[in-house]
Amino acid sequence: MENVLKILLLVALFVIVPRWMWGQDTKVKIALLKYKGGGDWYANPTSLPNLIRFCNKNLQTNLAAEPVTVEPGNRDIFNYPFVHMTGHGNVVFTPVEVQNLREYLLAGGFLHADDNYGLDPAFRREMKKIFPEDELVELPWDHPIFNQKYKFPEGLPKIHEHDAKRPQAFGIIKEGRLVVLYTYETDLGDGWEDPEVHKDPDMKHEQALEMGANIISYVFMN
Repeated sequence: MENVLKILLLVALFVIVPRWMWGQDTKVKIALLKYKGGGDWYANPTSLPNLIRFCNKNLQTNLAAEPVTVEPGNRDIFNYPFVHMTGHGNVVFTPVEVQNLREYLLAGGFLHADDNYGLDPAFRREMKKIFPEDELVELPWDHPIFNQKYKFPEGLPKIHEHDAKRPQAFGIIKEGRLVVLYTYETDLGDGWEDPEVHKDPDMKHEQALEMGANIISYVFMN
């Protein structure tokens, strides 16, 4: 009987623990969320490769050089510990996608949404579908995400100016763990892109990458 219980426990762990937690020797991949609704989920095509390169060089991470694309309703999302989403427009999650994203996040996954200007109303609406019991709360400046290798004593850096609003980082926290990070009025993804795309000053490009590295560090090393 004892042996049977051990086998059942191993099977259960195999089913519910994401593959990226199994201790594989392969490089970890991060993912870009391909959502429906009409928004440009594919915005900033050079941003994630640049962030990955920066992290591998400066944090000694071992991330795959290119991100993968994953849809919110696909069970493959459980293979990726870090999922990024961006865009300027509408987002719509189906009931199946809502359930899948909720399970993914509660099982140990992490979603970083970066408003590329215009994402805010749709993102907040869809988050309420996933976590109706929770609010997006602003993270204080002393939150660990601002105090990894790179220090941001005043919170998010301002990378691009849109509506003259201050940059804000919001989160959804479940059982003490930050599962969703929403960066607003900063446009980190634009700052991660090749410098010639938006012609950001070197300082802004570096700030964006450093803040991105802090997010990666927080997810993988804490």
